[in-house]
Amino acid sequence: MTSTPRAHPGSPASACPAPSASPASSAWTVAARPVDDPVSAVLLREYLVDVADRYYRLHEGRDSTPEEIERALAEIPSDDLAPPHGVFLMARHEGELAGCAGLRLMDPRTAELKRVYVRPAKRGLGGGAALLAAVEAAAAGLGAGRIALDTRLDLVEARALYARHGYREVPPFTEGPYAEVWMAKELG
Repeated sequence: MTSTPRAHPGSPASACPAPSASPASSAWTVAARPVDDPVSAVLLREYLVDVADRYYRLHEGRDSTPEEIERALAEIPSDDLAPPHGVFLMARHEGELAGCAGLRLMDPRTAELKRVYVRPAKRGLGGGAALLAAVEAAAAGLGAGRIALDTRLDLVEARALYARHGYREVPPFTEGPYAEVWMAKELG
């Protein structure tokens, strides 16, 4: 559940290698992976089911349906999380597939953080920090000096993670039914 996509800038971005290990823990590794890879699709689907179920439970007292998930995957594709203007990162914890995050350039200076997800069984083990460290390295590789994101009010754990890592609330920069909080971090 994300906001309205924004167009990519016209100029090509430099390669954006992601670090192979996170400073948060040596048990975590994060690496770039093609967003259209079948393993990436598994994580993106899990992410969408997780955030959609939370939304529908809060607003309608039910889980999402398979049809709603398929429709959302078609309406909100992740193909912009690919070179040359984006990157899709996959996290592993002790070798086991554990999470993902995406990044895309909004303009030459600003990258937008998308699709941050850690599998429920791996939450609380440093995966969010590992992903954010890799995202910041990837953003720098794309030439960005700033990372921005939008999220929902009910995603309190995500908002707390971002705040712990230096993201601060900013004025709205996207529109959409699921954008309720906007945050950004200057990279230094």
